[in-house]
Amino acid sequence: QVQLVESGGGLVQAGGSLRLSCACAASGSTFSTYNMGWFRQAPGKEREFVAAISYTGGSRFYADSVKGRITISRDDAKNMVYLQIDNLNPEDTAVYYCAAKRLSARNLWRASEYDYWGQGTQVTVSS
Repeated sequence: QVQLVESGGGLVQAGGSLRLSCACAASGSTFSTYNMGWFRQAPGKEREFVAAISYTGGSRFYADSVKGRITISRDDAKNMVYLQIDNLNPEDTAVYYCAAKRLSARNLWRASEYDYWGQGTQVTVSS
């Protein structure tokens, strides 16, 4: 079983930055065997892929809409994954979710591939 808890969201002005964190508690398995992803869901819209990092940390994937402004990273010693978002704009307003998928790093852009999800953290960007 894996529990994911996101933090770091909040209200920020356009052009600002945020660093979202996701703490992972895994029983019966190790964090380093999980690929980690970030998704977001804006009001009235479907959940969309933002970024993912493979369980080895050797591969990172980004949605085209955020490429260049977002960096995903992980710290296996702390069981944490991070999402740095720079140059925020109002279109980034959404609930951001952390997700975990064990071992296979295929199709990390697809929400249905993930086994565990956090509760989400709200990011609101004011213009």
